[in-house]
Amino acid sequence: MLKISDITYAVEGRPLFEGASATIPEGHKVGLVGANGAGKTTLFRLIKGEIALESGELSLPARARIGGVAQEVPSSSTSLIDTVLAADTERASLMAEAESATDPHRIAEIQTRLADIEAWSAEGRASAILKGLGFDAEAQRRPCSDFSGGWRMRVALAGVLFAQPDLLLLDEPTNYLDLEGALWLEQYLARYPHTVIVISHDRDLLNRAVGAILHLENRKLTLYQGGYDTFARTRAEQRAVLAAEAKKQDARRAHLQSFVDRFKAKATKAAQAQARVKMLEKMVPITAPEEAAKQVFTFPAPEQLSPPIIALESASVGYGGTPVLKRLNLRIDQDDRIALLGRNGEGKSTLSKLLAGKLEVSEGRITRSSKLRIGYFAQHQVDELDLGASPLLHLQRLRPEEHQAKLRARLAGFGLGADQAETEVRKLSGGQKARLSLLLATLDAPHLLILDEPTNHLDIESREALVEALTAYSGAVVLVSHDMHLLSLAADRLWLVKGGAVAPYGGDLESYRAELLAGDPAEKAAAKPKATEKPARPSRDAVLALRAEARKCEERVNKLSEMLEKLDEKLADPELYEASRAAERDKWLLKHAEAREAMGRAEELWMAAFEALEEAMAG
Repeated sequence: MLKISDITYAVEGRPLFEGASATIPEGHKVGLVGANGAGKTTLFRLIKGEIALESGELSLPARARIGGVAQEVPSSSTSLIDTVLAADTERASLMAEAESATDPHRIAEIQTRLADIEAWSAEGRASAILKGLGFDAEAQRRPCSDFSGGWRMRVALAGVLFAQPDLLLLDEPTNYLDLEGALWLEQYLARYPHTVIVISHDRDLLNRAVGAILHLENRKLTLYQGGYDTFARTRAEQRAVLAAEAKKQDARRAHLQSFVDRFKAKATKAAQAQARVKMLEKMVPITAPEEAAKQVFTFPAPEQLSPPIIALESASVGYGGTPVLKRLNLRIDQDDRIALLGRNGEGKSTLSKLLAGKLEVSEGRITRSSKLRIGYFAQHQVDELDLGASPLLHLQRLRPEEHQAKLRARLAGFGLGADQAETEVRKLSGGQKARLSLLLATLDAPHLLILDEPTNHLDIESREALVEALTAYSGAVVLVSHDMHLLSLAADRLWLVKGGAVAPYGGDLESYRAELLAGDPAEKAAAKPKATEKPARPSRDAVLALRAEARKCEERVNKLSEMLEKLDEKLADPELYEASRAAERDKWLLKHAEAREAMGRAEELWMAAFEALEEAMAG
C-alpha cells in the first residue's frame, strides 16, 4: 500500500502540493492525470525519493521495490535479451554468486531463492516482454548499439517490466510505442501482479488497463474508482453541482448585501442589518470550478483540387534498391481520412515518406496534382526543432514578410500564447513543441496532411482539439498512430500495410485490435503439436477428475464474483468517502483489491481447467 499523507512541495516558490493525501491499496492499477505542469512527474520523483518533501509523509511497506523508466538504456555491445535479464538485479546477483559459492548451506539458500523467483524461466519471460514491445527473436540477440534512442527506450521499459517491482511507476509509456506495442502494454499492465501508477494521456489505456484514476488538481490528490471515462463523467457531474451551488450562494450573498446596504443607516433596521452582516461573514465561499483552458488547433483551409490528388500505379518503394512495398495501386482524394494499420516494420512510415515526397518510387508510377501541397509531421521533426530559437523566430524564418502580429496570431491558433511565443524551444514542454511542429507542417495550407504519431506528448484536451481540427479540415489526412481513440474519431478509411502490400482493411478498428491481441496465426499453428504427436486419450477417471476440478474452479469464481458485487455496493456509498471514515474506506478498498487479485487468479485457474477438460473430451 502506498500512503500519501498531507504532503507539501513547491518548485521555485510555486506550490505543486499543499496538504495532498491519497491511499493506493496494494495491487491497484491507477492512472495519474492532471493538467500539464501540475506536478505529476514531480510526484513520481518524490515517491522514488529523488527529491525531498517539505512536509508530510510518503510510506510504503518495508523493502518494497520501486521501478520506473528514467531514460533509455545506453548504447552498448550487450544484447537486448541480456540487458533485460540484468534489470532483475537480485537474479543477476544470485546467478553470479552461484558460480563461485562453496559453502553448502549458502548454495542451498541461493538455489532455493532462485527457484522462488522463477530464475530458470527468466529468459522466456524476458523474451516474451521484448516480443510484445516489437523485438523479434533475431533483434533480441542484437546489441543495444544497433538501435536508436526510441527503440532503446522500449528496451528500458522491457527491463523494468521484467524486474516486476512492487510499485511500478510509468510516465507516458506509450509515447515511444506503436499501436501493437501500446495494445500489448495495455494487456500486460491489466495483468501485472503488483501496484501500478501510470501517467498517461491515452484514453484507451486509462479505460482498459487501470481500475482507478488519481487526479491532481489545485495541489490536491483525489482517487476516483473506475477508468478515465467514468472519472470524466463524475468530474463533469461534480463541476455542475458545484457551479450551481456557487450560483445560489452568489444570489443569496447579493440578497443579504442588498438588505445591509438599504437598512444599515436606519435605526429600526440596524439590528437586522447587523445580523445579516454576520451571516455574510460566516458564509464559506463556494468557488465555481474553472473550466479547463480550451485547447485549439487552427488548420488553414486549402483550395480544392480535382481528384485524385495522388495516384499510385504498380509502384514499388524501398531503400538502397531493396523494395519494402511493391505493386501499389492506390489513390487519395482531398476528402479522404485514412488510417494506416500494420505491425511494426511492415512499411507504414515508408508509405508515409513516399506520399510526402521524401522517397521516390523504384518501379511503377506516382502521380501528384500539379498544385498539390503536402504537410508532413513526424516525431523526429519535433526533436529537430532549433532549441535556441523561439516559436516566433521559427515562423519569422519561414515568413519574413509577415507582420509580427499575424505570426503571433498563427501561434495563438495552435495554443501557443504570448508567454510561449518568445520562449526558447528548449524551455517548452513536449506538448508545446509538438504544437509548434504541427503549426510548421500546416503553415502552407496543405491539401494533404500526413501525421506520423502526432499525439505523443499531447494531453487529453489537446488530443480532443486535434480531432476537432482534423474534422473541420478540408484537406486529406493520412494518419499513423497508436492512439485508437484518435483513429476511431478522425479516420473513415483503413489501409492495412502487410507483407509488402497496401490494401483496404475489411473490418473496423475493434476487429483489428482483436486480431492484434490474438497474435500471429502462423506462429500459433507452428506451436501446435503435429498429428503424429497427438497424446494418448485420457482415461474415464482422468476426465471425471478434470470435470470436478473445472466445477470447483467455477464455484470459486462465482463466490468471488458475489463478494466483489457486495464490495462494489459498499464502495458505492458516498458517506464512506467522508473524511471521518478514511480508515474504514481504506479497509474496504484493500479488501476490494485483494478480492480482484484473487478473482484474476481464480479465472486463470478456471480457464486452464476448462481448456484441459475440453482437450481431454476431444482427445
